[in-house]
Amino acid sequence: MNLEHISRELILFFILYGITGVVPLIAALYLLLRRANAIAPGVTPPLRLRRWTASFFAVSTLAHVWWILFYISSCDEHSVSYMLIVMLDCVLLFTTFTGMLLAMLQDRRRPVWPALVALIPFVALWGTYMAFPSILIEQITAAYLVLLGLLFAVHMVVAIRQYGRWLNDNYADLENKKVWLCQTVALVSMLLFIFYVLATDMVFIWLIHIINLVLVVLLVWRVETLPLLESTSMEDVSAASAPDTSDLPPLNSCPPQQAIITNIDLAQIDRQLNEHCIDTQLYLQHDLTVQQLAQAIGTNRYYLSQYFSRKSITYNTYINNLRIDYFIKRYQELTAGGQSIGAQQLARESGYHSYSTFSLAFKQRTGQSVTAWIRDAGGVIIE
Repeated sequence: MNLEHISRELILFFILYGITGVVPLIAALYLLLRRANAIAPGVTPPLRLRRWTASFFAVSTLAHVWWILFYISSCDEHSVSYMLIVMLDCVLLFTTFTGMLLAMLQDRRRPVWPALVALIPFVALWGTYMAFPSILIEQITAAYLVLLGLLFAVHMVVAIRQYGRWLNDNYADLENKKVWLCQTVALVSMLLFIFYVLATDMVFIWLIHIINLVLVVLLVWRVETLPLLESTSMEDVSAASAPDTSDLPPLNSCPPQQAIITNIDLAQIDRQLNEHCIDTQLYLQHDLTVQQLAQAIGTNRYYLSQYFSRKSITYNTYINNLRIDYFIKRYQELTAGGQSIGAQQLARESGYHSYSTFSLAFKQRTGQSVTAWIRDAGGVIIE
């Protein structure tokens, strides 16, 4: 490559390209080597997520290195080395990217090997193209890569919805536990990368690298602020929290799970919740999980989850309803006594870390915003 004829635009691009290679390297070293959490000191993120994200960043940096070496030494886009680099890029980046996104979902351990299996046709097609260059084979390979990205995006949408239901069934406080925003940005970035592989427009390529920097920052923030959650999948239920059936009547010919569900005493759990959750105001405890509530009322997670299912509500809805009712009652008591209290302070007293989370739950419960409800109640709005 003749360096004397490099344009200013190309020099600026290489500077940006270098930055987008160094930043992921720094992020990877941080996630791998720093044990303490510098971004959210009070949060312990999942170790598996840290490792997969660091792997994705490391592969991203390596991709920058071998592409720079390629363009400096050869720049022949019809060479075998070019085709090998493209294949290596797609396989390693897609695999580590898949592992990272799946590791964010903590309802169960999702395997990464299906992604590797899905890449086999791509490798076979690209290998055929390397041996027998053909525009048709190249187009088929590109179409398969785009289709693979779209199918993975659809799969992640379904998985994120399942994860959201799992969160609602097991956690009262969802602050920093939801991942849909980060997943959406990451999936869009993955699709952009696929088009980047196929792109020739420099403006689009510049845009992709800038988005890449934003994605690195977003992913590091998401990894470090996502708390390690207790797995409460059905696989764990059988081993760790399966109900004690020793005092149940014979199961006859019914399947065990069906028989257990049939024998749940809803009235008894109602009494236990009234006595140990409502009367004691246990629901005001921050980060109260369904497992902790089950232990507090003298039952187990499986029975309690089935109780909420039979009531057609989620655990999250149950706790939020109690908290909102507490907020309303407490506010009315204070205003009746001539006292004033800020809505944010009372929201924290009602069990909420985040006022925005409280506001959303309040509107879902009452159909009104907090300020509108206070105004209708004749109170003074104090944020």
